[in-house]
Amino acid sequence: MNSLHPALQRVTDRVIERSKPGRTAYLQLMADEADKRGDRNSAMPCSNLAHGFAAAGEDQTAIATRSGANIGIISAYNDTISAHQPYGAYPPRLKLYAREVGATAQVAGATPAMCDGVTQGMDGMELSLFSRDVIALATTVGLSHNMYDSIALLGICDKIVPGLLIGALRFGWLPALFIPSGPMPSGVANKEKQRVRQLYAEGKATRAELLESEAKSYHSPGTCTFYGTANSNQMMMEFMGLHMPGAAFVQPGTPLRQALDRAAMHRLAAITALGKDHRPLGQCVDEKAVINAAVGLLATGGSTNHAIHIPAFARAAGIIIDWTDLAELSASVPMLSRVYPNGSGDVNHFHAAGGIGYVIGELLKAGLVHGDIMTAGGTSLADYAREPWQDGDQLAWRDIGPSGDTEMLRPAADPFQPDGGMRLVEGNLGRACFKTSAVEQARWTIEAPCKVFSDQHEVAEAFKAGELDRDVVVVVRFQGPRANGMPELHALTPVLGVLQDRGHKVALVTDGRMSGASGKVPAAIHVSPEALADAAGNSGPLAFLRDGDIVRLSAEDGTLSTSADLSSRSPAPAPADAPGLGRELFALFRTGADEAEKGGSAMLAAAGL
Repeated sequence: MNSLHPALQRVTDRVIERSKPGRTAYLQLMADEADKRGDRNSAMPCSNLAHGFAAAGEDQTAIATRSGANIGIISAYNDTISAHQPYGAYPPRLKLYAREVGATAQVAGATPAMCDGVTQGMDGMELSLFSRDVIALATTVGLSHNMYDSIALLGICDKIVPGLLIGALRFGWLPALFIPSGPMPSGVANKEKQRVRQLYAEGKATRAELLESEAKSYHSPGTCTFYGTANSNQMMMEFMGLHMPGAAFVQPGTPLRQALDRAAMHRLAAITALGKDHRPLGQCVDEKAVINAAVGLLATGGSTNHAIHIPAFARAAGIIIDWTDLAELSASVPMLSRVYPNGSGDVNHFHAAGGIGYVIGELLKAGLVHGDIMTAGGTSLADYAREPWQDGDQLAWRDIGPSGDTEMLRPAADPFQPDGGMRLVEGNLGRACFKTSAVEQARWTIEAPCKVFSDQHEVAEAFKAGELDRDVVVVVRFQGPRANGMPELHALTPVLGVLQDRGHKVALVTDGRMSGASGKVPAAIHVSPEALADAAGNSGPLAFLRDGDIVRLSAEDGTLSTSADLSSRSPAPAPADAPGLGRELFALFRTGADEAEKGGSAMLAAAGL
């Protein structure tokens, strides 16, 4: 590894300095908790302990005497989400793997796991972001039994991994590993899927044709294969050392997948406080590991959702990182991969070409990632620059070599573009994120009259009515965390893509989210402050925009502004809260949520983190 790049060092130093109070308090709490709860068998009353192993069958004696590590499993299993369906069979296997090394395992608890793909454009999407808080809370409830020496986290998708990590970090004196299940095999080509979606938006394809295309894309157990939030999650866990090396994109049901699952349980038994190589999660997830996650996101053109999730899980470890930090890193981190929607191939092709291990190796050589972090799955980050394989029945790791496909994966010396493709735009309309990696550079700047909406479905109606057939900045406001839970607005992409293909200059500005699969249309997303008034009654600038106001959005000079005088206007009224699908039960989350740049979390805000 070469010396650190100056930008990486500068941002890291700034994050460390800014985080000192919170990080110091966090580490002290973890040390105190470890001292208080470490010898649980003697500290826990016999009745409590007996309740905890009453159903453990053949493992009862081992748990009662603490003859080996007891691994707590937190599972996000359900069989509606393809990525999580394989987890149904995991607990019995994981218990067998634990017994092989004298350990035990218990399912400590389960968390919800919702799919943004299923709820996209539907009312249920308004629960999506806050499901992260619910998952974190469910994780802490499961671990609160205090029966465990390490944690196996079974989760993959959008809010699930950040939620699991936030919850587990509050038990950071324990080691933890994520155990992914892997992506489904590749289906219909991504460009074909996108083509049919746009034809349907124009009324040139039937619903049956659209459903047939979608079913060929999402067709079996495993993670969706585009490089959205779920697969970006897997990348970040590798960059933070919270997987077994190279585990992210090995497909379900394969012998290598099972070998990696087995190795994870053996590892979780080996790195507890009972042994000589203790690797507590709270020490693994430090400022450098958080920076690594951000660098990985930028180098691979990952999901914009992580501009919200990284600050959130960092806060759970006492670390403060913001969009200025991400933008400064992005200016220096080259983009080394193009995976759909930024390229034509999916994560299976990416993995076959060298995948995450290749990217980590290139960044280590360039001094653009911290190699000296404490990893849970390996001895150092360098272990994650290799790929797993099976030598007979034995799991082993080997060097990756050069890129297997330079149309998808390039060396740091010859990147696809010199920056990481995520830019901060700001001005008198607030601060927002602009993902440039899938947008042609000629479209990075647009200045046009705006058309303002308070609901994404209104945009589709205006499109059908021909009201958007021109150069236009589409503003969709009252979509922030406090307004309606900050749903993804990915359903807008085909409509706006059609307008762009007709030759119009089009952009989206919103305080809502776009999917990790957001594509070719320029967009300022996560605008903060959001339009809805805060507790002090201050509305965000988007609330003052009117149809026809000229809005300028530019990723080139970092601008998000309007030439209109907003100071003399009253804010537009917010839409009424909509009950149904249990959304009314989440009113407390909406009321207490903080800004997107802080993570959009009511739970973390209430905890003072």
